[in-house]
Amino acid sequence: MPARPDFLTNSMIIGAHPDDEMLWFNAIVGKVDKVVIVFRDFWAAPRLGPARAAAMAALPLRDVTCLNIAEPGSYGCADWQNPVLTDYGMRLGPEETRREVTRLAKRALGKVSPLSPVTSPERVDQTYRDNFTRICDALAPMLTPDMNVFTHNPWGEYGHEDHVQIFRALDHLRRRIGFTLWMSNYCTERSLPLAMRYLRSDPAPYVRLPTDKALAEAIADVYRAHDCWTWTDDWAWFDDECYIEAPRGEAGGNQNRLMPLNFFSGETAPRKPLPLKTSSALILSALAGAALADLW
Repeated sequence: MPARPDFLTNSMIIGAHPDDEMLWFNAIVGKVDKVVIVFRDFWAAPRLGPARAAAMAALPLRDVTCLNIAEPGSYGCADWQNPVLTDYGMRLGPEETRREVTRLAKRALGKVSPLSPVTSPERVDQTYRDNFTRICDALAPMLTPDMNVFTHNPWGEYGHEDHVQIFRALDHLRRRIGFTLWMSNYCTERSLPLAMRYLRSDPAPYVRLPTDKALAEAIADVYRAHDCWTWTDDWAWFDDECYIEAPRGEAGGNQNRLMPLNFFSGETAPRKPLPLKTSSALILSALAGAALADLW
């Protein structure tokens, strides 16, 4: 039996959402010692959390843990043409403001209608900021200097604000604890402007491994069976994946390189559930009705 590679010794995958562990770490998900999923519940889809919990308990993997942190609903809120990184993840832009107006309108509508719509308990941006501390506090006791930790890349694969936050949380913990941090190699045109900041003239060596398509499909089937598969149904697995030790900051410049990327079209859109939309007329009528209700 061949010796286990050093980079899989005392190894852990840390993924944002259930199914991220096999979408971006297909080649090693059946080989690492432990899989940690950060998010479970999502306020816009109340049934999603319990379904995810049941699915994770049924996964054909050796050790799966969930931190049970609630998703903030940040996907699509950053400006990916001109992304701004922060200590806690990414700066959220006008779309987050629009969602906050919608949230306030739905809360107001709940005061004047017996059919109270589902709303976020607080502003998306506030939850997103607070989650950084929650994630760091939950992960720190699980990590030691001798570990190999695999997580999302700094541009969040296809451009997901939660994925970027997970990377930045682990980069912060790496400076404190000293473990080896590895990242995935997926990218799309949406996330490319941010990925370009990490190109280097002397890229670190990378590990290339064949994917395990049979295991990936078996895991996907578990999520489908529990009705919590949130990715596209026609996803085609890549033949291999590359992992590289995560950079310690941005680089950029001319004629720089990165490891081979698994680049796919952003038309392969994720189906992560998003907050329900509310029309402008409904927003105005709800706010007016709530104001009258307060007067009464």
